[in-house]
Amino acid sequence: MAMTGELPPLEPLMRSNAKRTYSVFASCPDAGMKEEEKSARMRLAVKIEDEYKHYKQLPTALLAQQAPVGPARPTEQRKMITAGPGETAVPAPMADAGRMIAKIDTTPEQKTSSFSNASKLSQALTLHKTTRTIKPTFHPQWKLVRVISGHLGWVRAVAVEPGNKWFATGAGDRVVKIWDLASGELKLSLTGHISTVRGLAVSPRHPYLFSCGEDKMVKCWDLEANKVIRHYHGHLSGVYALDLHPTLDVLVTSGRDASARVWDMRTKAQIHVLSGHTGTVADVKCQESDPQVITGSMDSTIRLWDLAAGKTMVTLTHHKKSVRALAVHPTEYSFASGSAGGNNIKKWKCPEGAFVFNFSGHNAIVNTLSVNSEGVFFSGGDNGTLTLWDYNTGTPFQHLDDIPQPGSLEAEAGVFCSTFDVTGTRLITGGADKTIKIYAEQSQ
Repeated sequence: MAMTGELPPLEPLMRSNAKRTYSVFASCPDAGMKEEEKSARMRLAVKIEDEYKHYKQLPTALLAQQAPVGPARPTEQRKMITAGPGETAVPAPMADAGRMIAKIDTTPEQKTSSFSNASKLSQALTLHKTTRTIKPTFHPQWKLVRVISGHLGWVRAVAVEPGNKWFATGAGDRVVKIWDLASGELKLSLTGHISTVRGLAVSPRHPYLFSCGEDKMVKCWDLEANKVIRHYHGHLSGVYALDLHPTLDVLVTSGRDASARVWDMRTKAQIHVLSGHTGTVADVKCQESDPQVITGSMDSTIRLWDLAAGKTMVTLTHHKKSVRALAVHPTEYSFASGSAGGNNIKKWKCPEGAFVFNFSGHNAIVNTLSVNSEGVFFSGGDNGTLTLWDYNTGTPFQHLDDIPQPGSLEAEAGVFCSTFDVTGTRLITGGADKTIKIYAEQSQ
């Protein structure tokens, strides 16, 4: 049969067919099929425009925070880094795509470096890395001056009266005892708790002593009549700590029900339940300015609270293990926290709770912290180790061991509570050997 006309050339047909095949099987391309550069550039340009147009330019607020200069983009003349012998080279299509994107999209704009040469940059980096060592303040050594016996259980709480004449202690024998600070003599025993007394606070503006214990009770004692005048009911389990607000008639308690509760001191009304912790709230501290309430919990977090709203302002998650102790500096706008585990004592700046530094060197479960206005910072461990630090620099200047009283087990050397007196020259601690120990600065 005779052919009426010539067949069309096969080359264009094969090319168009290959293009269709490429678009269908693009996920597993064949090395023989190569996309035309023009169409590839167009495809990339469309993709960049569609997917990244909203992110090419930063918002005005963020642009204002950007430094005026930035790192310069590599010039076009630079050679590509190729793989060494025996290594895999960068696939050609990927390199081509990178070059295409550089041509299509020129943002961010190229800016020259603020450093005139490389040596200036290295000098600046060296200066940045230089550690500035601050010389710690000199503090005299402390020594044990008095051991007071009288409790029949672990001494778990201690508080000094604002007049600096007497101090109160609470223990596992369920008794609150009042002692003369100068002589160490027992002045009074207050009974009423039916379980271990865990927290004490003396009001600077009222003749009141507040106590809390593992019996879920929070009591207000009238020190003129020496009896309980108010109970604050609401905790669902043992109450482990309490503190008084320095300027408001407010009491804050915390305990095993994973909450801190804010009470009106006079009406006994519960103002707030500060909830959010997932473990026992082991310590609570109040101060005049924000954060007015700070809590440390066994869930290894510290929370700073907005007292007016009754909500968390900041949650600090730096500790690895349970936070058992807090100490607020009497004059500096900062506080410290103690826990178990490595880097277990940390200093924080108020009001935002910015981490300042670690007090490194007291490797024990820290049960108690205290700080005085002179910058002497005390930490007491569960194993009977005591460390005194310079609060400003975090330098330890004295290590002591709590010696159990004769007749006690060696394991009864733990320190559970501590406080400085009003003058800051005496340190009172309570421990597992049922004694109260008073330390004082050695005279020069």
